[in-house]
Amino acid sequence: MKKTTFGVIVGNRGFFPDSLAQQGRKDILDVLKQNGYGAVTLKTTDTKFGSVETFEDAKKCAALFAENSSDLDGIIVTLPNFGDEKGVAESIKRSGIDVPILIHAEADDPGKMLIANRRDSFCGKISVCNNLRQADIPYTLTEKHTVKVKSAAFKKDLNNFAAVCRIVNGMTNTRFGAIGARTGAFNTVRYSEKLLELAGIGVETIDLSEMYGRANALSDDDKAVKAKISKIKKYVPTDGVPAESLLRMAKFGTVVDSWVADMDLNGTAIQCWTSLQEHFGIASCTLMSMMSESLMPSACEVDITGLVGMYALQLASGEPSAILDWNNNYGDSDDKCVLFHCSNLPKSFFKSAKMDYQEIIAGSVGKENTYGTIVGRIKAAPATFLRTATDDADGMITAYVGEGNFTNDKLDSFGGYGVMQIPNLQLLMQHICQMGFEHHVAVNMSQTADAVTEALDNYMGWDIYRHI
Repeated sequence: MKKTTFGVIVGNRGFFPDSLAQQGRKDILDVLKQNGYGAVTLKTTDTKFGSVETFEDAKKCAALFAENSSDLDGIIVTLPNFGDEKGVAESIKRSGIDVPILIHAEADDPGKMLIANRRDSFCGKISVCNNLRQADIPYTLTEKHTVKVKSAAFKKDLNNFAAVCRIVNGMTNTRFGAIGARTGAFNTVRYSEKLLELAGIGVETIDLSEMYGRANALSDDDKAVKAKISKIKKYVPTDGVPAESLLRMAKFGTVVDSWVADMDLNGTAIQCWTSLQEHFGIASCTLMSMMSESLMPSACEVDITGLVGMYALQLASGEPSAILDWNNNYGDSDDKCVLFHCSNLPKSFFKSAKMDYQEIIAGSVGKENTYGTIVGRIKAAPATFLRTATDDADGMITAYVGEGNFTNDKLDSFGGYGVMQIPNLQLLMQHICQMGFEHHVAVNMSQTADAVTEALDNYMGWDIYRHI
């Protein structure tokens, strides 16, 4: 991932000790460097200790941020003392930069409350937030109202904020590819391209017939096709899979890769059944798994809004995402369910995986036409789930997000499958059904629900339910 860089505003107020601003600037820059983040901030020769206190300071800070706007993923406001709320607000407004903002206030020491060491950041943070609110500028808060910048608690805040920045910035001018028409029976994956476009998400479409034509035009000994076969075999065991099936997969994968590159896409959603099996003789699952594993997410059944969720989770964690079905109850357990697909999960989700045929539709289209799924048991691990949808009737994008754990509970199945334990699962299922959400859900092996909620709700303005 690209290194995340923050614009840093060090607040200062003349009524309070300047030394606190001086030390606060050093501390925040040290912490950012230690955690692998870049920083753009005023030099100590630009203003007093490189802090922002006056209107002139604010203009200098704004000009610096504007000059470096292409490098800034977010802004951090740190208040080593009360700070000047107008200076902070003017710095942000005049910069013209629209990125997430984190407000940090350094904690006072009860033993240092006399004038020589008193911070009053607790109070100053309220004033800064008030000014930003008046200016209709959204911002993010640390979990604790005041927190020491060198603490583990602030490190958690910082990493969470970086994830927020990646989501918000990454979802801007995003381009997804829809390969094939929606499967006729799946009204559940209908969506509004127009609502997505308003949110900065474009959709490019192409018919499967065009992909078949391009794939069939490739010779068996085409260099790119041979390379694709080699990558497939290195990616997953293919024992028992006919060579002809692998060849067809490689040709289809080659033209998909080419189209993705030509269109400069961030992910795809494919009509994975049954046209591909009936007219081209493969399942595209392993190809989709390979794309998702390489952080080019690919969703089943032309589920573009499912793909949006996959991509948001990927941006938050930097790890691959999968698309799964909320598929089965797990015995009598109220807090456990079975997540399943047939499947195209990234191989990093599995304990072990292999290529196989698609058992669900093999009976209707012939086993020989369904090779290409990637199957196995999902490993035990913490996970975040997310579903995004376009609510066309109300003209908004909606979502729900939460966290759970894949378990080692006994389960025998085909496809890609696992048992997930989720607190208050029955309440979540009630919400999904009452709000008419789809049966698909994006999943990521991370715990990033807080960052996703903050990014999609506070900055992108989506209607999101955070399940706890």
